[in-house]
Amino acid sequence: MLRVVFAILTGLLGAALLHVIIILSLPHFSDRDAYTRVEDEGDENHFYMLDNKDDDAGLSNDDPYIRTAVCAFDIEDQPIRLTAKGKVPFWSLSVYDAASNEVFSMSDRTSVGGALDLLLASPLQLTGIRKALPPSLVQSILVETPRPKGYVVLRTMAPQTSFNDAAKSFLAEAGCDQFDGK
Repeated sequence: MLRVVFAILTGLLGAALLHVIIILSLPHFSDRDAYTRVEDEGDENHFYMLDNKDDDAGLSNDDPYIRTAVCAFDIEDQPIRLTAKGKVPFWSLSVYDAASNEVFSMSDRTSVGGALDLLLASPLQLTGIRKALPPSLVQSILVETPRPKGYVVLRTMAPQTSFNDAAKSFLAEAGCDQFDGK
């Protein structure tokens, strides 16, 4: 009987200790979500290409056939315009809010002429833009996001080493810029 009581008390004490350790370690892990890591890459509204090894923010591109770039954004004051063009076999774009919920995604197959031209804005900003659509946005895809902060992931395929230069050029020239209204 004494052994059973000892085993139960040991189990309860171990469970309590484990819970305390988990609770105390939460702050260390909670600020390392995807949005925070993308934000740590550098300035907002700029695409950063990911390498095969983890960078300072802890992000990397581990697929040998895919090249990836990320951009953190804040559309509180102004919308952003995402642009990219080039001769690559495939590209895809995903927009996430700060909680890592996917807001929008597309690929070259759903774009106009294979080029990326997208305006990301809040519902209020997009209403104003639609009232007087600038000529520069006639071919653009207009996307509204309910939350002002988030990040974009742009991927392109390089199925052979001969595609590497085109893929890197596509990502290096991609734009994640504030839209000035023109």
